[in-house]
Amino acid sequence: MSTPAWERRLRRTLASETAEPLLVLVAGAAGTGKSHLARRLADLPEATGAGVLTWTCGGEAAVPEPAADGPLLLLVDDLHRAGAAERGALRRLLEQSPPSRATVVLYRPEELPHPGLPLGTPPVRYPRDMAVLEHRVTPWTTEQVQSAAAAALGDRCTPEAVTRLHEQSGGVAQVVVDLLVVLGEQDLQRCTAADVDAAGVPVRLAELVLSRTASLPPSQRAVVWAAAVLDEPVTREELLTVTEGATPGGGCEDGPASVGRAGQSPGLADRTDGLTGALDAAVLAEYPGRRYGLLVPLAARAVRRVLPGPVRQQLHARAADVLVRRQPVPWTSLARHRREAGPVKAWLRAVERAAALATGAGDHQAAIKLLEEALASPDIPRAARAGLAPRLADIAVNGLRSDQTVEVLTQIVEDESLPAVLRGEIRLDLGLLLCNQVGMGGTGWTELERAAAELRSERPGLSARAMSALAMPYWPGSSIDVHRAWLEGAAVAADDSGDEVVRAAVRANRAGLAMSCGEPDGWDLLKSLPTDHPDPGIRRHAARGLCNAADSAVWLGHFGRAEDLLREGLALSARSGAPYTEHTALGARLLLEWFTGHWAGLAGRCEEFVAATADMPVISADARMVRGMLALAQGDWGAALSWLAGPDASSAEHAAAPHAAATSGALIRLALARQDVPAAAEEAGSAWRKAAAKGVWVWVAELAPWAVEAVARAGDTAAARAMLEELSSGLAGVDAPSATGALSWSRAALAEVDGRPLDAVPFYREAAATFDRAPRPYARALAAEGAARCTLEALGANGRESSERQDGPEPAAALAVDELASCAALFTELGAVWDAARARAELRRHQPAREGRPPGRPAYGGQLSPREREVAELASAGLTNREIAGILHLSPRTVEQHVARAMRKQGTPSRQELAECRGAEGPERTRIAPVGGPGDA
Repeated sequence: MSTPAWERRLRRTLASETAEPLLVLVAGAAGTGKSHLARRLADLPEATGAGVLTWTCGGEAAVPEPAADGPLLLLVDDLHRAGAAERGALRRLLEQSPPSRATVVLYRPEELPHPGLPLGTPPVRYPRDMAVLEHRVTPWTTEQVQSAAAAALGDRCTPEAVTRLHEQSGGVAQVVVDLLVVLGEQDLQRCTAADVDAAGVPVRLAELVLSRTASLPPSQRAVVWAAAVLDEPVTREELLTVTEGATPGGGCEDGPASVGRAGQSPGLADRTDGLTGALDAAVLAEYPGRRYGLLVPLAARAVRRVLPGPVRQQLHARAADVLVRRQPVPWTSLARHRREAGPVKAWLRAVERAAALATGAGDHQAAIKLLEEALASPDIPRAARAGLAPRLADIAVNGLRSDQTVEVLTQIVEDESLPAVLRGEIRLDLGLLLCNQVGMGGTGWTELERAAAELRSERPGLSARAMSALAMPYWPGSSIDVHRAWLEGAAVAADDSGDEVVRAAVRANRAGLAMSCGEPDGWDLLKSLPTDHPDPGIRRHAARGLCNAADSAVWLGHFGRAEDLLREGLALSARSGAPYTEHTALGARLLLEWFTGHWAGLAGRCEEFVAATADMPVISADARMVRGMLALAQGDWGAALSWLAGPDASSAEHAAAPHAAATSGALIRLALARQDVPAAAEEAGSAWRKAAAKGVWVWVAELAPWAVEAVARAGDTAAARAMLEELSSGLAGVDAPSATGALSWSRAALAEVDGRPLDAVPFYREAAATFDRAPRPYARALAAEGAARCTLEALGANGRESSERQDGPEPAAALAVDELASCAALFTELGAVWDAARARAELRRHQPAREGRPPGRPAYGGQLSPREREVAELASAGLTNREIAGILHLSPRTVEQHVARAMRKQGTPSRQELAECRGAEGPERTRIAPVGGPGDA
């Protein structure tokens, strides 16, 4: 932040023996940070060699006498508390200010005896050469609140929480700090806007506003009460109209108010004077547009808290009467006042209107909150509850997670007094919420099955929606044949209903089912989605169909088409008011970036997405999985395990089928890297059984190569061959490049483990070529590395025999070495530290020493050698010496020596601090050479 002009002038004054005297009058309301400014200014003379003299008014100490000579800063704080003697002494000092003296006077303008005259009357006779400046300490901006929140809470404070902090505090620094102290005492993983609301009113703020209000005469207190109940800046007319309902009573000036007593309502003049007095006392403030409200919005809660119930109720009733005359009517605010005023019917009418308007504007969360609050109230009649519950359920399905909604709906569906059809309608949306937003697929599935049965005879359209949801194959526990059967039942029920919205839902899910399985006609089904239909409900189903298809296209390996579908689906979701669908598409985009190698900044984007959707495991699953696989490739195995299988990850019971398979693939790979073959084989067997039970074989693309390798390395090559046969059969007739490449890769892995490296080479090359066309650079490099590794292994084991099947061992070896070097370069470029280290280690086993290099070990002095740098990279990522030894084909003892030398050269006390070595001086980045077809060496 740049230094203000007055402070630059102050510095110049203190830096010179002959500068003109300076006076700066600093005004700031209570809590805005004047004292902090004074402490900062007190440090300025240290840089200039000037003297400093501080003086806080209102104390018993005598007025200080500054020295006559030399630059001097005189800091006078709390001038508003000065008595006549102090103020007179200060006036005399100012009138006699010598050169190079700078005086800074700080005060609260709202507490001055004479408004606008900090030094009182008559006017001060300032020296002719004195510069007199003013500065007002303004409330903090949102950016300043964000900085304070980051300092207090780290990265736990969400942007919505920062916005709420700024709104509620009015930017008053002390209020922000006090709220952050309260929030910091709580064990919050994430600080949300709701947490800010729950923090309450800081004691300092409550005491300040209540003491100022209590000191006002009755007519002025009544205006403050009205402003606190209105709880927003309003016009003078609105404020004074509500004030008419609050009158002094009880015969005691400081006693509670009585409301509506005949002959006791203050007149307009009295109420106007009351507004003026409340403004002068700085309890109220004027806002843009000639509107008035509490100086600090949060203070309204403190005032309302001490109002007697009848007073508060009457004021809310008058506020409702005022708001209902606005155009357009602010239905949300009106609903709040109607609720506090008492009439239930009027409140519910306002709730329904407000929820309808919020939904129409696409603000589903606002509508959900209104309906939740209404349904949670014990004052709601059963009939009204039965009418509001379906509205809440329907809106919540398109919104984001709300556990309160789930709780409310669960209680309602257990009410046996409600008609079965109504329970089924609510149960349908409850099931969708449990499956989608909450991530409890098993429980949600049960509710959907019950809803389909309860609705089939009387509400076939809603029954079709339940069956259509059951047709989606993502959820664990049921085979693809079960999903297909539910889809056919949904189609029949949708036709029976004649409801076009329901037919659109079934049409979207039919396309989704086909796309999930890689069926070629899925693309044609997508073209029939009604994306331009005028009905927003139909458009929402079309948007859902597009976004689901985009997700499926990512898993299939059709990345260009996936990008197009994501773009169209996101735009349609935003236009149609479908935030849940929109967030699922944003998660799919992260998965797309992982597959296509767009890794720059991807880890940060995943972490931000997880933070924003932490309480919605279905939506955050993509980001968590991608973040875990990035950590695995980077060699940070502890973080990988935490992201993939930690306490916040989706459980195996509820994880969507493709995520479960891909996560298991990563965990198997991690176990293999750690030489824990039994654990890898156990995970492989369990994951494969689940995938086979589901029967959507395109989803095993990220599982198959590692599962086949693990089972084969465990000694059960027959089971590995059976897995390959099952996968090959399951992929017949489907359009799934990723799964096709994975099948070739799996065959290669089995051949390599089975001791047939030459047989593995063409399969690895076939997989690499498939991934190259996709494109999937990381998978392509892994497969190409396998081809080069097996080529070199075969040549080393039996060079003569291999020469009969290829162009000769030497040309083939040279090509394989070049290919391995290209793989290492691409791994480095992607940031795959572990893979790059492994490829370079393999490269050194086969690459001849460079000609002309002198014999003996080269001298690197204080710099890390290439081997030390590789070891440092892996050690800083958290790998053990034994794990590093396995990757680099070294002994654990040798690794230990390299780590020790690297730590000594870098001057670091721990392995973790070797991270600064990572990324420096890697191998030259080169483009991977094209991979030929089967049989090419």
